[in-house]
Amino acid sequence: MNPPPLPPPTPPASLWLVRHARPLIEPGICYGQLDMPADAAHTLEVARALALALPKSVRITHSPLQRCEQLVQALQALRPDLASIQADARLMEMHFGDWEGRAWNAIGNAAVQAWTDDFADYRVGGNGESVALFLRRVEAAWVEAQQAGLAKNRAGVLWITHAGVIRAVDLLARGIRQPEQACDWPVAAPGYGQWRVLPLASPSAPN
Repeated sequence: MNPPPLPPPTPPASLWLVRHARPLIEPGICYGQLDMPADAAHTLEVARALALALPKSVRITHSPLQRCEQLVQALQALRPDLASIQADARLMEMHFGDWEGRAWNAIGNAAVQAWTDDFADYRVGGNGESVALFLRRVEAAWVEAQQAGLAKNRAGVLWITHAGVIRAVDLLARGIRQPEQACDWPVAAPGYGQWRVLPLASPSAPN
């Protein structure tokens, strides 16, 4: 008598990192935590694609900035089964202090150079965040996502967030918790309305 077939392996939980749709702001403006809406038509287009791709029971956490909230609302209208939704300020873009809302070319090379010379600890825009502080808050949310994805929900976790947060997770997933130089910071990130999927490995101790 043949033994019964083994059940298929449970797929690993994943973290879906989704960037908001195209924001309604002029190109070349620094807008980390500056709050503005996203293009409504593009938001709906992204929500439709995401609704088809997402597994059931994924848990959604999102930045409270309106360009992310718009996508959450559009997605929930298409996928009412995705009911586990919460806002988390740790998923907001990096805060650029007095640079917020200014054109990058008006900020000036000297100010940007001061940042790159002390990349990890420089408080951007005078009263903004440093890269080290930004990474610290993203890491706290990343560790919680790992724990939630592995312990509570094998379908995983969805973040609707920003390019800087996705770049930070890219570093954290590789075990890098403090880039010392600007060249260590990832350049690549999903475009507006695009996403990346990472496996949720067990949280590891800081280096």
